[in-house]
Amino acid sequence: MNFLSHYYFDRDVTDCYFILGTVLPDLLKNADKTIVLHPEKLQHQNPHVNAIIKGWNKHLDVDRYFHSSDFFATHSHELKKLLAPVIEGSPVKPFFLGHIAIELILDNLLLTTGKIKVDDFYAHLKGCDNTIIEEFLTSAGLKDTTRFLRFYEGFKRDGYLHTYSETQQIAYALKRICMRVWENPFTPLHEARMNEVLVAYRRLLLPHFMTIFYEIEGKLLAQ
Repeated sequence: MNFLSHYYFDRDVTDCYFILGTVLPDLLKNADKTIVLHPEKLQHQNPHVNAIIKGWNKHLDVDRYFHSSDFFATHSHELKKLLAPVIEGSPVKPFFLGHIAIELILDNLLLTTGKIKVDDFYAHLKGCDNTIIEEFLTSAGLKDTTRFLRFYEGFKRDGYLHTYSETQQIAYALKRICMRVWENPFTPLHEARMNEVLVAYRRLLLPHFMTIFYEIEGKLLAQ
């Protein structure tokens, strides 16, 4: 799941460090895909660092339940089939595109139906002290935190997730993600056709998209 879908499950939590932990694996991956940390079993004397670790573990649980669900298998496959012909000639694999597209659509639906507020999410991130974040990262084995912290400051400053509420921007968000791997993944025509597919699929999901969130909530409660 993407940032805002992870946030949905803990939208009423007041601990900013726990909220940060729930999205930190993806933030690290976006900052530098070579960073690989496994802090799952760390115990720290600082309670704020421990809160990040608990949030991190919640992230792993949510992703595991999501990616093993029939919902994900069905809709990522359908989007793959729909997007494959409209990106013909692109280096991007349709499987990758279908995977990312369903996650972005879910984020968009949470925002546009008022299930979460993106400003609340950013307020949590801005409430975290970078010295605590650095303490967590070094405890987890990251020797140089400079690159991540620079990315993190930009992530908070830019507020890019606000654009996820704009349905017409979903294709552009997909393009930005793909540009981390491919320099010029899509032509303007690709992007326009992708947008048509994604807008139509969003409309299809709208009446029942919350079923996957209820399903995951049930599994989290049963742990």
